[in-house]
Amino acid sequence: MVNNNLELNINTLINYTLKMFDKSEEILEASVASMMLKDVEKAKTIAQQDDEIDTLRDYIRDRSIELMALKQPMAKDLRFIYALESICLELERIGDYSVNIADEVIKIGKEEHIKELIDIPKMKDICINMIKDAKKALELSDETLAYNTALKDDLVDKIYDVIQEHTLKVMHEKEMNIDQGVTMLFVARYLERIGDHITNICEKIIYALKGDMIEIG
Repeated sequence: MVNNNLELNINTLINYTLKMFDKSEEILEASVASMMLKDVEKAKTIAQQDDEIDTLRDYIRDRSIELMALKQPMAKDLRFIYALESICLELERIGDYSVNIADEVIKIGKEEHIKELIDIPKMKDICINMIKDAKKALELSDETLAYNTALKDDLVDKIYDVIQEHTLKVMHEKEMNIDQGVTMLFVARYLERIGDHITNICEKIIYALKGDMIEIG
């Protein structure tokens, strides 16, 4: 016999997942802002924000296990629970990469940037918009929006290639630029990986809604 509270419990999981989207957006904004402003003190607080994401992730994981073990979900509900748990894992990784960005900011400190930061905030803005749209796709059960959101990762990848090219050029010009150049490349790589994780989230949303396992991009 299926528990009558199953739908309510799944909706609770969705609401907590939506909170994770918001926290992931906030931490990414904060980490890149600390870089733009050379705000080392702000960067040092990013790990605390990540703790909040981890707490939500643990709650959703534990509740997901309980629902699967105790509430006897049917195939469609089981798929949705699995997808939500997977989405939360991807959101947790976005938090982790945001902490990694903040760690690189701390290494740079108050040094003058070796190149103007134009493309890194562009990457961040695309990722933020992807997070917002992925959240909306989950809220509205909109698989088309999820699919179109994932396609935006191509823009992130293209900017990442530009950053690599420009940063390596600056590093070759002056030996003193090498250390910070490596840091810049790490930051760009973390943003590129964040784009990948948002794409994975969109794929999981489509799976939850349609039952189709697809790979986008």
